[in-house]
Amino acid sequence: MREIDFLPKWYTSGRRRQISYRTQCVALSGVFVVMMAWNFVATRSISKATAKLAQETARQAEVQSASREFARIKSEVTGLQKKVKSIEEIDSKIDVASVLAEMSFLVGEKIVLNKVEFGAERFAGKQGGRPDSGSAVRVSRPKFGGKGAPFVGDVRFKVVIGGVAADAGDVAALICKLEDSPYFCQVYPSFSRNRKIKVRAGEDLQVSEFEISCYLANYREG
Repeated sequence: MREIDFLPKWYTSGRRRQISYRTQCVALSGVFVVMMAWNFVATRSISKATAKLAQETARQAEVQSASREFARIKSEVTGLQKKVKSIEEIDSKIDVASVLAEMSFLVGEKIVLNKVEFGAERFAGKQGGRPDSGSAVRVSRPKFGGKGAPFVGDVRFKVVIGGVAADAGDVAALICKLEDSPYFCQVYPSFSRNRKIKVRAGEDLQVSEFEISCYLANYREG
C-alpha cells in the first residue's frame, strides 16, 4: 500500500531548517561553555603563575641582599683580622708589671731610681730583612710572668735604669743583683759619679749618681 504525504514541501523544508538551527545553537552553546571553562582555568593558572613568580622574585631579592650582606661582613672580618695581625706583630707583649716588680725587689733601700726606660733595638749587624742562617734569633721560653715571650721580630729590649745611691758599693751590689736575675742579661754601667745634693739649707749629702743599661733576658741567639 503506498503512503500519501499530504504535507506541503515548503512546510517540510522549513521544519528541517528549524531542526538544523536548533542543533547549531546547541552546538554553539556547548562550544561557548567549553571556551568559558577553559578561560576560567587559564586565568586561574596565570594568576597562580604570576603569584609564584612574584614570590620567587622576592625570594631572589632576599637572597641577593643576604649575599651582599655576607660579602660586606666577610670583608669587615678580613679587615679586622689584618688589624689584629698587625697589632699582634707590633705588640711587644712585655709584662712590664713583672719587670718593674722584679726591679723593685732588687733595688735596695739605699738606692732611689729616677729613670726607667724601655727601648727596642735590632741586634748588631741586622739591617732589616731576614736574619742570616748562622745567627738567627729565636724566642726562648719566657723566664718571667706573662703568657708569651716579649719579642717582636729580630729585636731585643734594652732597659736603662738611672738614679742615686748612698755610695758606689750600693751601685755595684745592684749590678750584681741584676746579673743574677733571670729577668735581665748583659748588665753594664753607663756611668757612675759622685754628686752632692742639697738636703736642707747649708747641708749637702754625698751620693753616687749612676746609670745602668741591660737587656731583658727573653731571647736567645743561635
